[in-house]
Amino acid sequence: MARPIKCRQVCQIPETIEFIPLNKTIEDPVILNIDEFETIRLIDIEGLSQEECGIQLGVGRTTAQKIYDNARKKIAEALVLGLPLKIDGGQYRLCNGNPGHCYKNSCIKRDIQQEFKRDKGENVMKVAVTYEDGMVFQHFGRTEFFKVYDIEDGKIVSSEVIDNNGVGHGALVGILTAMQVDVLICGGIGPGAQSAMASSGIDLFPGVSGNADDVVKDFAVGHLVYDSDVECDHHEHHGGDDCGHHCH
Repeated sequence: MARPIKCRQVCQIPETIEFIPLNKTIEDPVILNIDEFETIRLIDIEGLSQEECGIQLGVGRTTAQKIYDNARKKIAEALVLGLPLKIDGGQYRLCNGNPGHCYKNSCIKRDIQQEFKRDKGENVMKVAVTYEDGMVFQHFGRTEFFKVYDIEDGKIVSSEVIDNNGVGHGALVGILTAMQVDVLICGGIGPGAQSAMASSGIDLFPGVSGNADDVVKDFAVGHLVYDSDVECDHHEHHGGDDCGHHCH
């Protein structure tokens, strides 16, 4: 009986997840798994050895080498044959910024955890909305503010507007996680960010527009109108401890 595949730790889902050759008929893409992408980032960009890469991923050096070799082969295939490349899937979980699990002394996720950490009552649901001038902001990756509501017994009991301080959209999910947000309501959102939300255990309600306060009131009583199939059309594709993609 085959041993189950161990969940690999990755820092965050890449900001760009699709590469398509110009002036060519669209073909089925080469799929580079997110954990494979992470080995490329750690070894070729961060300069880690394969052993160090394995420690960061939470696997042995030999496994890290196999993941890396597979990743390099897929990238070469896409480049040489002129095929689209898509980063998706794999056996991974998102890093939570725990110092014991990270090779960096300084980590934006740890900074975010310290800055945005909030307490939450036992019976409180926290709902975040992408926010601008009282309205639901329509592009998750470009949002500068969240309005975060505490809901208890179907009623809004408090709210606050949070400035994300200009962090990249890859770190926005970390802000929501630090605040112990249960639900995100937004307009458009790319597939990578959707995956990161699922990985962090945040329920997503996209395709929403209108006044933010009214939207959350509708949500609290079960009348929110949303579109689960919506995706952001501005190429902002992206962006917990639970394994992210298919690693349960």
